Amino acid sequence: MDIAQALGVDPKTVQRWLAGRLPHARHRWALADLVKKHEYDLWPQLAGGPEPAINQEVLATYAHRGAVPRDHWQQLFANAKTEIGILAYAGLFLAEDIDIVRTMRDRAEDGVTIRILLGDPDSEQVAQRGAEEGIAEAMAARIRNVIVLYQLLLDLPTVEVRLHATVLYNSIYRADDEMLVNIHIYGTVAAHAPVLHLQRHNDDDMFSTYANSFERVWTTAKPLPHAPA
Repeated sequence: MDIAQALGVDPKTVQRWLAGRLPHARHRWALADLVKKHEYDLWPQLAGGPEPAINQEVLATYAHRGAVPRDHWQQLFANAKTEIGILAYAGLFLAEDIDIVRTMRDRAEDGVTIRILLGDPDSEQVAQRGAEEGIAEAMAARIRNVIVLYQLLLDLPTVEVRLHATVLYNSIYRADDEMLVNIHIYGTVAAHAPVLHLQRHNDDDMFSTYANSFERVWTTAKPLPHAPA
């Protein structure tokens, strides 16, 4: 049987297999089918390979933001003991939920630090994101609306809002060692994009990557200007 011809590979490739080189998966499967064997019969070393890694940080995944149950958002912030962090362009859906905003106020009154990062409505980055989502100037208008809705929090010393002018690849909603990450997709509004529910597992993990991203944006953002009296 001409194995090289049957699999469409160079004869020298087959010679290297015979000498001990492990074929690529598609060639292993094709050869196993050809000789009516399981690939483990031909390459026993594969049977003892490591189990696929399971990421213990990922508690859940959601196809879009609307699939996250409302009580998950409520519980995320209600369970915070030390800090809450929000990084978005607007996150209007959250600011419009008065019960969640009141929950955040309750946590802030109990000493929980709340840091909120919103897009600078006058920035080029916000204008670009509005164009990408097909809502143009509405993005900046949403941010201004959110600023008004968060006035309920701004008289508390543990709450600070800053405006950023960065290109966001994700919106981050964090409470202590849990976070919901809303992934941004070009041409898709954030509400229709997937969400990851993460929990910190160790100090060198996916959670820390997003947490560090939040901190980098925070250090470059500017404080929210005080509204005129």
